Amino acid sequence: MKQLLLTVFLILNFTSCESQESIIVSKIPIDWKDYPHVYTSYDASKFIHEFSFLETVDIYEITYTSDSHNIQSFAAIPKKKGKYPVIIYNRGGNRNFAALSLFREPKRYPIVHHFSKLASEGYIVIGCNYRGSGKSEGKDEFGGKDVNDLLNLIEAIKEIPEADTSKIGMYGWSRGGMMTYLALTKTNQIKAAVVGGAPSDNTIIDRPELEKRVFAELIPNYWEHKETELKKRSAVFWADQFPKDVPILMLHGNNDWRVKSTHSLRLALEFEKHRVPYRLKIFEGGDHGLSSFRDEVHQDVVSWFNRFLKQKENLPNMKLPEPKD
Repeated sequence: MKQLLLTVFLILNFTSCESQESIIVSKIPIDWKDYPHVYTSYDASKFIHEFSFLETVDIYEITYTSDSHNIQSFAAIPKKKGKYPVIIYNRGGNRNFAALSLFREPKRYPIVHHFSKLASEGYIVIGCNYRGSGKSEGKDEFGGKDVNDLLNLIEAIKEIPEADTSKIGMYGWSRGGMMTYLALTKTNQIKAAVVGGAPSDNTIIDRPELEKRVFAELIPNYWEHKETELKKRSAVFWADQFPKDVPILMLHGNNDWRVKSTHSLRLALEFEKHRVPYRLKIFEGGDHGLSSFRDEVHQDVVSWFNRFLKQKENLPNMKLPEPKD
């Protein structure tokens, strides 16, 4: 009988191990010596000074699977051995506009600065090119099924030995902020979030060319179900679904013509109503990327994640006190 039970245990254990397939397909380290053309874009001495923090981190190109698609991502991991909190960086743009790449190319943003500077603060920073951009397979749906690429990235992080998966934050800018809002309503594994220049009500069409060239081309059945699909991508309509234990830092410039600061102002009012913990910071004269406030933004972001990921600071008390006579 004991022998039978042992055999059954071994079979079940073996089957369980076999079923746990890896979601990461490849993890390729990046050696900057393989990219000599960087010095054609940057003065060598300026590059060494501006990106000195690269000496403290390793960069990887990681491919993982999401809904049967191979998805391209990049990760910056501190060189010093240990376990580190994780920040998922959600890029803006659509398709190959603002897709993540190692260095600046036409219509692409380099990841060196975004990822490595944050990682040098003691974080693993990882972000993907949503399906249909960069080397990622599939079709960009601008907040449709591509949100699964973020949810599956969380699963991929569990296969990175240095990652402390109990401390995962999410950081998104512009469309990446919208993706952050969507992800927060679909997973309970995010502990803190930062969004910048993020749209919260896409039903207000301030830029007709955006509707024609992005919404209509990417969102499935757009013209037939326009209102429904835009509301699905507009956090002001489902603010009640946000978790009450994830503090959100909202950053916006009041000179942002791409996404007006009223998007963050309106969502803040909804967060007030539903007692979602948040901090809203509007930068006077700030553009879409808050380019004149980069150092301040960096400090705000690092401070927020330090408080709620590294230090596990107690959440703010969002319960309204009883009115006094």
